[in-house]
Amino acid sequence: MIVGTAGHIDHGKTSLVKALTGVDADRLKEEKERGITVDLGFAYQAQADGQVLGFVDVPGHEKLVRNMLAGATGIDHVMLVVAADDGPMPQTREHLAILDLLGLKRGVVALSKCDLVDATRLEQVGQEIRSLLGSTALAEAPLLPVSSISGQGLEALRAHLDTARQEAPARALDGHFRLAVDRSFTLSGIGTVVTGTAVSGRVRVGDKLRLSPSGLEVRVRGLHAQNRSADEGVAGQRLAINLVGVEKQQIQRGHWLVHEALHAPTQRMAARLRLLPSEAKALAHWTPVHLHLGAEDVTARVALLEGGALQPGGHALVQFDLDRPIGALRGDRFIIRDQSALRTLGGGQVVDPFPPPTRRHRTQLVQALQAMEAPTPQAALQALLALESPYGIERRSFGLAWNLVPPVLQEVEQAVAAALPHATIGEGETALWFAQVQLARYRERITEALAAHHRRTPDSPGLSQEQLTRQVRDKPAAAVFALLLAQLVKDGALRRNGAALALAGHEATLQGAEKLIWERIKPWLDEGGFLPPRLTELLERDRTLRKDQVMRTLQRLQRMGKLHPVGAEYWFQTEQMLALSLRAKALADADPNHRLNVRDLRESVGVSRHLSVPLVEYFDEIGLTERDAVGRHFKRDPRKMFGG
Repeated sequence: MIVGTAGHIDHGKTSLVKALTGVDADRLKEEKERGITVDLGFAYQAQADGQVLGFVDVPGHEKLVRNMLAGATGIDHVMLVVAADDGPMPQTREHLAILDLLGLKRGVVALSKCDLVDATRLEQVGQEIRSLLGSTALAEAPLLPVSSISGQGLEALRAHLDTARQEAPARALDGHFRLAVDRSFTLSGIGTVVTGTAVSGRVRVGDKLRLSPSGLEVRVRGLHAQNRSADEGVAGQRLAINLVGVEKQQIQRGHWLVHEALHAPTQRMAARLRLLPSEAKALAHWTPVHLHLGAEDVTARVALLEGGALQPGGHALVQFDLDRPIGALRGDRFIIRDQSALRTLGGGQVVDPFPPPTRRHRTQLVQALQAMEAPTPQAALQALLALESPYGIERRSFGLAWNLVPPVLQEVEQAVAAALPHATIGEGETALWFAQVQLARYRERITEALAAHHRRTPDSPGLSQEQLTRQVRDKPAAAVFALLLAQLVKDGALRRNGAALALAGHEATLQGAEKLIWERIKPWLDEGGFLPPRLTELLERDRTLRKDQVMRTLQRLQRMGKLHPVGAEYWFQTEQMLALSLRAKALADADPNHRLNVRDLRESVGVSRHLSVPLVEYFDEIGLTERDAVGRHFKRDPRKMFGG
């Protein structure tokens, strides 16, 4: 268990830690000279059962609240120290407000310097403290009079901490490893060392980790857990980790040491923010603040998502636009202070570290964040799916926000599928979840739009993706729409005909006179194979054919994706064009420079120069090939352009 001190300057926090552990947590020369705690101090006490109790001693001066907040990360038990002769002071109140905003519910109040006052004063101070605690999560915390000088009450305090340690809830270890760095230094013969409290997962000697947000890859050479050499450290322990691959100057207080899967810096995050009742006025939209999360301190702007202003004592969903990227996950507690960092304004909990931009429909955004506030990932996912967002739910971002390792994420998916069937569109980093009923509606709208187009224009090969996008009503977001179309093609519900999309069973057909003309000339094109007759030859074979009618028919067949014009005279059917382009691709692949030689193609196919040159120029025109300084190379697979 990690015990964190809190309280006003000179109320005896460091002296009390020393009396309990025998360790002076003031480690800096300035602290020794001035007799006050300036930065974080640490002490450890071995217990009878072999476990170790850790103490984080924080400064109490109002100008050092930033350092105090860095030490509050990961503590399990609060030891609020109030001097019996002074009673509650300004930093007592601010520290208490911070502890409450951080959601710390377990603790004890140590009435220090009790040997300096009489029983009446002790009772009076106790009542003042009870009044302060009444509206906080520490309302039931015991009050224990103690003296670091006489030793009065120390055994009772030790007994309380030992009982609290044994009753402390176990930290969950099934997430990826994560540690908030609060110190870094170099030791001779050892190298770079970072310290902090592990807030999730476990780490072992030899593990590869990332420093976030910088992204530097490091390796664990050695570690100490609760001030003891160890092969493994786990959530809830104070760790000192010897790192390979990084220098001290590359590490700052506020960085996170994480499993590589958790390296996902964010510069925008959504949260539930509570404004302190003591504030004199409401918090306005876009107020500049200092945001403290983990051991980090970053300036930010507060964008209100609910209402025009946040009233004192109230809470609301907000979005923080940060001045630089930081590490954050769902559930992280934070504190905000005013722009000059002189006053604590409020605090809260991260709801979504990777929210969409606020320019999206505000109601949809708020509903999605309310769903993410559910107590479990299963409940959150089910609530998100029920909203049927047109953007879908990003599988990777969801698992990352909740710090779910792959097997646990899969269990969440399976548990939710039993209550609300859903499907995945896309793969890997782009995978999106949708409720199956939602996808069914999208599919129905797409197929209805194509069916209506086929009925209106039976000779059309289909619609381009852009045309289809314009015709489908109540469609998903553009990126999702593209993924959905690709999935429908993969499933066989749609087929591609060049750039056109059509229903799987649709075949573009000619009507009336054009149908009769095609029936007349198609056998001649079939016979020609790789050397089809010229247009003038077609007209000479049947003097009843009019050139303008034949051209309209050929051009319509081109739009249908059945014919391809090469030069001014030749028309190739798609089957022949596919075979020709595959032959050309094979020749290019066999070339040492992977370039297509026109003469090789002419000799391989057995056509004249008058046809081979326009043929490769057509390949260039449609983007199948491209010429560079070396020659003509293939840009695309012919089968994707011509089918097959």
